Amino acid sequence: MKTTKPPLNQYLFITLILISILLTSCQTKTKKNEKEVAFSSEIELPKRPNILWLVTEDMGPYIPSFGDSTIVTPNLSRLAKEGVVYPNMYSISGVCAPSRAAITTGMYPSSIGASHMRTTSYTEETGLPSYGAVPPAEVRMVSELLRINGYYCTNNDKEDYQFKAPKTAWDESSPYAHWRNKGEDQPFFSVFNFTDTHESGLFEPYGFKHIETRHYQSGNRDYIWDSGRMSEEETPEHLSKDTKFNIPPYLPDTPKVRRDMWKMYNNIAEMDRQVGAVLKQLEEDGLLESTIIFFYGDHGGPLPREKRLVYDSGLNTPMIIRFPDKQHSETIDKELLSFVDFAPTLLSLIGIEPPSYLQGQAFLGEYKAKKEREYIHGAADRFDGFTDAIRAVRDGQFKYIRNYRPDQGYYLPVEYRERIPTMQELLRLRDEGNLDSIQALWFREQKDAEELYDCKTDPYEVNNLAKDPIYKNKLEELRIEMDQWLAIIEDEPNLPERDLIAKLWKGKENQPVTADPQIANSSNEITLKCSTNGASLGYKIIDADGTIPKVWSVYLKPFKIPEGNKVIAQAYRIGFEPSKVVE
Repeated sequence: MKTTKPPLNQYLFITLILISILLTSCQTKTKKNEKEVAFSSEIELPKRPNILWLVTEDMGPYIPSFGDSTIVTPNLSRLAKEGVVYPNMYSISGVCAPSRAAITTGMYPSSIGASHMRTTSYTEETGLPSYGAVPPAEVRMVSELLRINGYYCTNNDKEDYQFKAPKTAWDESSPYAHWRNKGEDQPFFSVFNFTDTHESGLFEPYGFKHIETRHYQSGNRDYIWDSGRMSEEETPEHLSKDTKFNIPPYLPDTPKVRRDMWKMYNNIAEMDRQVGAVLKQLEEDGLLESTIIFFYGDHGGPLPREKRLVYDSGLNTPMIIRFPDKQHSETIDKELLSFVDFAPTLLSLIGIEPPSYLQGQAFLGEYKAKKEREYIHGAADRFDGFTDAIRAVRDGQFKYIRNYRPDQGYYLPVEYRERIPTMQELLRLRDEGNLDSIQALWFREQKDAEELYDCKTDPYEVNNLAKDPIYKNKLEELRIEMDQWLAIIEDEPNLPERDLIAKLWKGKENQPVTADPQIANSSNEITLKCSTNGASLGYKIIDADGTIPKVWSVYLKPFKIPEGNKVIAQAYRIGFEPSKVVE
């Protein structure tokens, strides 16, 4: 059979089509690389992946994977090489407890009464009663939601949520808590908190807590922890004390400040060693490729004019996520993320639709939000015995700050912070009149009512653009966004704290109490009820020999018990006093 060749112009047409397809393919690939990664459907996860959170304290972007090569962090650098780096994660507050409240509830702290730091202490200084945050009745700690869905949930060891965690929140929360205590084939959610990077690590005598030198001991409950801090002679040195540090312009370049910078980086290196110990245990157990690993800090850095402030130095913290089988390794995702996004994302990753009451949005998983967030929000209220009222909103480039007490200076004489040698140095130079114009900004007697910063050209946020007519439209945009946010979450920034407590307690003089649970037994089938709306019910089954389990189970539906066994139960609603234990 004779074959007829296509005409020349048809060859040309086919060639052009192939070139077009090739170019389109290359352009698509290039665009994807510029975008870094398109998540959700592209991540292949086990049906019930394990989740490991490695949480350090008071952590700015002071590590190599975020552009600072002062200290070597082999374990975090490996995690970044095998995972995704998120440079735009922001806490809600520049201090730990409100931030952790947001992480565990998915709610903005100023919407649930959690934004004042240390609500259960400083009662003499403030004249206020001890109280906890009181979120809406439907709010649960995210760990309890995972327990309800069959996960073994552990926290090692810090809690600090601005409320007392219910007994239903964790299978174990202690210095011994570890996934290795879980049931066979049970998925886990485990949190490990590293405290060496906390601002207290800058105090004299500085150093590391003995409790962390042999980190976590594989869940061994028979281990005897050392107590107290190491002496200066015992403290391991991870870098030379003569290192040349890049000191931010809001701090003076003096020997004491350089010494604190050394401490900060040295503490980070020690934390990295501890992270490595936990990762090694995960690998030893053969769980590395069935686990999603998060590393992040609970807010920004530990130094003065960082911690407790709503500047990026106080809110921005590095985050790294390693997915099973190193999916999307060596990738940077520049999406704006907030701490309120953790809870919905955690649920989304295990295939659970986040409850509608959550104020954050999932950025990964099956229920990832269809639209990336345009703004993150922050707040500053009382810190220990001193109160301010500040709100902030930031987009990808600009930060708007609203000061509700402009007649009050920025600097608050928080006694805990004043133990830091750098803080003492700042105060000395202030009193001597030897701070430069940037360092003196924090100590001015009054604040601008509004502040606007271009965080790309002015990363230290020292040049206020709020009165510059060039930025009038951006200022108005962020004003409107803040007003809408405050209205949605029902935040009253300058509400006196005593009035806030009255609002949380519905006008009562004392903290509300969770009603005692009611236990019904019908033919050894146990039913539990509680008249307090939103209460979590925990229970233990005591066997015929009187053995009491260590862990409180979460009550979901009626259950059978063997003949001769007993049940004890307790009810708890976040922000309420727990009920009595009822048998």
